[in-house]
Amino acid sequence: MILPTARSADHAYSPVPGMPVVRQATPADDAFIDDLHAIAFGPGRFARTAFRVRERYPIDPSLSLVAESDGTPCGSVWMTPISIGGINGWMLGPLATHPDFRKRGAGKLLAREVTRRAMERGDGRFVVLIGDQDYYCPLGYTPTTPGNIIWPGPVDPNRVLLHSDDPLLAIRIAGPVSAWGARQPD
Repeated sequence: MILPTARSADHAYSPVPGMPVVRQATPADDAFIDDLHAIAFGPGRFARTAFRVRERYPIDPSLSLVAESDGTPCGSVWMTPISIGGINGWMLGPLATHPDFRKRGAGKLLAREVTRRAMERGDGRFVVLIGDQDYYCPLGYTPTTPGNIIWPGPVDPNRVLLHSDDPLLAIRIAGPVSAWGARQPD
């Protein structure tokens, strides 16, 4: 639930106790997010292909969100601006929820909200991620054509999912993951 409040835009507020809310991440959240990633993904996170993408192309801090429950940070999500085949968009992730707060809706709330914010900007045509179809497809994500997207490392092509206002983009998009604004070679 994203609610307008009389409080500052940097502070999450929920009139329903225990219900997660989303707010913009701040530098004060950096330690929480680092710890959360370590808990959620372990040391193997540095070897994942998605991590390699984020090493090459920095996250967009304006699309870095934190979920809170009763004022306690409980989840986070990042977006990385990228281009695939000359089409600009974002890569969602990592999305993580602290184990003490799982199954309360914070992760799905973060995924929905960050996707909405990115797509409303109008300067990118998609949000792509590597994740579970059972989790993300009900949120509007669609499987891509296996093998069409060239990642900087191995991925399970059945886990590459895309959200777009263009219902055919998930099938058509093809090419290497590159920097935002990169043009596809002719």
